[in-house]
Amino acid sequence: MNAQTKSFLEVSNIEAIYGQAILAVRDVTLSVGAGQIVALLGANGAGKTTTLKAISNILGPERGKIVRGGVTWQAESIGKVSASKLVAKGIVQVLEGRRCFSQLTVEENILSGGFVQRPSGRDLARSLEQIYEWFPRLREKRKTKAGLTSGGEQQMVAIGRALMTKPRLVLLDEPSMGLAPIIVQEIFEIIRSLNQSAGVSFLIAEQNANLALRYADYGYILETGRVVASGTSAELLARDDVHEFYLGGSGPAAH
Repeated sequence: MNAQTKSFLEVSNIEAIYGQAILAVRDVTLSVGAGQIVALLGANGAGKTTTLKAISNILGPERGKIVRGGVTWQAESIGKVSASKLVAKGIVQVLEGRRCFSQLTVEENILSGGFVQRPSGRDLARSLEQIYEWFPRLREKRKTKAGLTSGGEQQMVAIGRALMTKPRLVLLDEPSMGLAPIIVQEIFEIIRSLNQSAGVSFLIAEQNANLALRYADYGYILETGRVVASGTSAELLARDDVHEFYLGGSGPAAH
């Protein structure tokens, strides 16, 4: 973990509903420090995606909203800040399922993330080159339509596009979903590299708890919309109850 862990993001006792009735998350409190990788763990339907969307203010299109609690970013309340303005402030979300523009090339997809900050042509080219250094595989596919690339490559495109916004915090939803283990490992290694070399913080919603806790500094476990456990990755991996119910074993993970 980086030495500097001043809290960037504070989520305080939020409650979110869909369609005026369906309670999706209740009393969720968590924080992400500067330079941290934080894992948000739990089974499908536990409330991970809703929590991320509540932070990035994109619940509205799904008739969702926060009805209690609040979110602060660098000590500023952001509950009323639009998603696009949050991107300008340094928070960007990579949605579940990759969501590339399938008819655009890999490079066009990546470049589409760069215009939020209104860079000069030179700065845009420099940022693109940085993405290709982080994701060498994408350089090889730069002229290929994104819809013709593999699932792993599309995930890299989605992350690369997000990084073009020059974020301080990336909200990453289920990066391992539907991908081969070797590709997932590659993506998480890139996340670690970005965290260590560029200081980007990550809040990662992930069902694969064993994997996420190998890379995260801290973790929260959600169950039916509530935080039921939290701690450093080492603490969570060492807990018998956490390991049995969430990590697919009957005892602490071997190190």
